[in-house]
Amino acid sequence: MLLLTRKINESILIGDNIRVTIKGVNDKRVRIGVLAPDNMPVHREEVYSRLKREQERD
Repeated sequence: MLLLTRKINESILIGDNIRVTIKGVNDKRVRIGVLAPDNMPVHREEVYSRLKREQERD
C-alpha cells in the first residue's frame, strides 16, 4: 500500500484521469473529493460491498 501525506486542497493522481483531493480535516475525519470519468463509478467501500452482495443475490 502506498501511503502519502497531503495538505488541504492538495491532490494525488491515479492514472491519467482520476484526481483525489483533500478537502478538509476535522478531528478523526478526512473529507475528500474524487474527480473521475462519468463511466467510472466511485463508491465508499461499504456501499460497494452492499451493491456486490445485492448483485450476488440476483
